Amino acid sequence: MATIVDIKEDIALKVKDFEFTYAGAPAPSIKKLNMPIAKNSITALIGPSGCGKTTLLRSFNRIHDLYPGNKYSGEILFHDRNILSPKEDLIGLRIQIGMIFQKPTAFPMSIFDNVAYGMKLQGIKNKTELADRVEKALQDAAIWKEVKDRLKHDANGLSGGQQQRLCIARAIAVEPEVLLFDEPTSALDPISTTGIEELVVELKERVSIIIVTHNMQQAARVSDYTGFMYLGELIELGNTEELFVNPREKLTEEYITGKFG
Repeated sequence: MATIVDIKEDIALKVKDFEFTYAGAPAPSIKKLNMPIAKNSITALIGPSGCGKTTLLRSFNRIHDLYPGNKYSGEILFHDRNILSPKEDLIGLRIQIGMIFQKPTAFPMSIFDNVAYGMKLQGIKNKTELADRVEKALQDAAIWKEVKDRLKHDANGLSGGQQQRLCIARAIAVEPEVLLFDEPTSALDPISTTGIEELVVELKERVSIIIVTHNMQQAARVSDYTGFMYLGELIELGNTEELFVNPREKLTEEYITGKFG
C-alpha cells in the first residue's frame, strides 16, 4: 500500500487500481496503482529505470494505443470520466492532455506551421486567429523573440533547446489542461535545461504538469509533489520538499540517498 500525502489542491487526474500490460508480456508492468494528480501543480515521477514511470505517463493520454495488444485495466479519471474507456475520443484527449517527449520532435515544416498544426486539426482556419495564437504560444514558450523573423523557416534548423521550446509552444497552442513531460531536458545542455525548467514552473499557472525525470535534483527544483515508483508500483507520493528531506518509506529513503538505482 503506497503512502500518499493529502493533497489540498483540486485534483486534475485520479488513478484508481490502474494496471498496464504490454503486448505479449506475462505480467503487468504497472500493478494496481492509485494516485491523485494535483491541479495547477507539478508532479514529478522518479524511480530507477524500468520502474514504470514512462509507462504510467504515456497512459495519461493513451499513447500506448498506437501499438496493438497493450492492455489497460482500472480507471484514470479526468473530469469524472474514465479515459481508459474504449469510447474515448483519443484525438480530443490528446488535445486536452498534451505531451512533450524526451527528444525534441519538430515536424518537417515551418516554425509557424509546427505551432499551428494542432489548431488546424481543431478546425481553426481564420488566418488572423491562427497568427495571433501562434505568436502567443511562442511567447508563452519563451521563444518568440528568437524566431519571430524566421516563422517561415524550417523548424529543424533550430537548436535542440529551441526545438524543445517549439514543441512546448505547439502543445500549449491548443490550450490543454494537462501537460506530460517525458525527460524533457535529458538531451539538452545545462543552459537549455535551465530555460526549460523555468518555463515548466511558469506554465503550471494554467496547466497541470506531470514530469518524468531520472534527475532527482530536477525533481527537487521544479515539482510541488513527487511520486517514487519501484517495480511498477507507487511507493510514496508526497510534498517534494518533505519527501526528499524526510521520506516516510524506507525504500524511498534508500533510493534518494543512492543506496540503489
